[in-house]
Amino acid sequence: MAHKQFYFEDVEVGFEIPALEKHPTTQQLVKYAGASGDFYQIHYDKDFALKNHLPGVILHGALKNAFLGQLMTDFAGDLGWLRKLSVQYRGMDQPGTPVVCKGKVVKKYVDNGKPTVDCEIWLENSQGEKTTPGTATVILPSRNATA
Repeated sequence: MAHKQFYFEDVEVGFEIPALEKHPTTQQLVKYAGASGDFYQIHYDKDFALKNHLPGVILHGALKNAFLGQLMTDFAGDLGWLRKLSVQYRGMDQPGTPVVCKGKVVKKYVDNGKPTVDCEIWLENSQGEKTTPGTATVILPSRNATA
């Protein structure tokens, strides 16, 4: 899917990164378990999850990290790149409930000649709670070669 290419000159501190909505399913969790090797039963076995005092099956933390990574690589576009990504798991999310990845630019600077933006990012549940906060650093292309 083609995404708009953002340039360093397009963004300022406070710029809101276009949101990315995800609709995780139990099937996606099973596929992710196979791809990642994380077969902990809380991610696919509802009875096991309930016996462990969880509300049901929950998303893999690393899958939520990947969702936020997609948010940032979409933002960086084909001409930019993701330099750094860090998240914290602060809440549980469940399949069958949409989650939204959001972010905003908190710092804009040139680092060793590279047009750089630091971002605050997070994954929100359907109640608007930030279950997976984090930070990211993205190198954006510049329309001005001397940015």
